[in-house]
Amino acid sequence: MDITKVKPLHAEVMAQRRSALSEACAAFLNSESEFVWEVGCGHGHFLTAYAQAHPDVSCVGIDIELDRIERAERKQARAQLPNLRFLRAEARDFIDAMPTGARFSAIYMLFPDPWPKRRHHKHRLLNSRFLQAVGRRAGQGTRFYFRTDHEAYFTDAKSTFASHADWDTCPSEEWPFELPTIFQQKAAQYRSLVAARNRH
Repeated sequence: MDITKVKPLHAEVMAQRRSALSEACAAFLNSESEFVWEVGCGHGHFLTAYAQAHPDVSCVGIDIELDRIERAERKQARAQLPNLRFLRAEARDFIDAMPTGARFSAIYMLFPDPWPKRRHHKHRLLNSRFLQAVGRRAGQGTRFYFRTDHEAYFTDAKSTFASHADWDTCPSEEWPFELPTIFQQKAAQYRSLVAARNRH
């Protein structure tokens, strides 16, 4: 196999996917849109319940696994929720695909893959660069809700938020909406963190 042809082909496929994602976002988001974003929505249990409880709030859930998105979309269709959308997307690609001016009103990241082995920590989504990218699309006071059953990941996330200039942790703030996900139901225990986008 000629490896010089593999890289251009991969780049072309990724460019097509990102173009299609931008078109999908433009179908229901505009430059004035504000919405609740769930990163890694799984089968859509949490965000479907959230959208039902908040019919005047736009909600978007993303996941990289096609099977999960298909299940989530079936929940949205059964519930007939016009304020809810699910998309197959990687988080950073989704941020790039959002229309200029569109903003997060809240972000939920519930039980993300902790990549527990140290050599895999670099694959964890929640890091300083990701918080910076999210912060650029979040207004002052926008909340970021993070929950995990992996203690080491929680400690790392707490440190990442605390050291980031764009975010302030809110240790005394209550979790605003409870709907146990499948992972939460299986977890012996879990930890939650709330952070707010500051004015910097």
